[in-house]
Amino acid sequence: MIGRLIAFEGADASGKSTQARRLAERLGVELTFQFGATEIGGAIRSILLDPSHEMLDDRAEALLVIADKAQHVAEIVAPALSRGEMIITDRFTASTTAYQGYGRGLDRDELIQMMQWATHGLEPDLTVLLDVDLQVARQRLGGEIDRIEGAGAAFHTRVREGYLEMAAADPDRWVVVDAGGAVDDVAARVDAAVDVWLEANR
Repeated sequence: MIGRLIAFEGADASGKSTQARRLAERLGVELTFQFGATEIGGAIRSILLDPSHEMLDDRAEALLVIADKAQHVAEIVAPALSRGEMIITDRFTASTTAYQGYGRGLDRDELIQMMQWATHGLEPDLTVLLDVDLQVARQRLGGEIDRIEGAGAAFHTRVREGYLEMAAADPDRWVVVDAGGAVDDVAARVDAAVDVWLEANR
């Protein structure tokens, strides 16, 4: 793999999709996302997010998420990197560690091992963590929420704490950006952080 992969991570309503799109447009590179970027992934996404699927077991949820990653890498991410391209993704492996590991309480080492198998060991060169106060995130969500967004405050607190712990443990490949405030202000912080990383990793 000779290209570069930048992943955006963060809680629901942290602004990942917006900021990932803006950075991809600024850099002129491909944008993708997890989960659901492929046809198979779309079917998986519909199962995962449907609020009526209350009976979905935590381990089954994790396996579905990881299956989406395998398909996403095979169809989109690995081909782009093999062509030497940069690609930006809205979520990647850290989401599973945060949501299914820290959030659901599943064994994180086991999840990481399964993800390494599913993605052929592929990890982002840079992960941009958009960190936002959970009350602010909840206000941004508005009315209808999906199955995972509705998992409760304690769950989402564990997810946020997990993200911050992962970022602190790997500062060379993670940057934490304050996602509070106006979209343009957050974009300026993202641009500054990514430009510093790109300059240091030419």
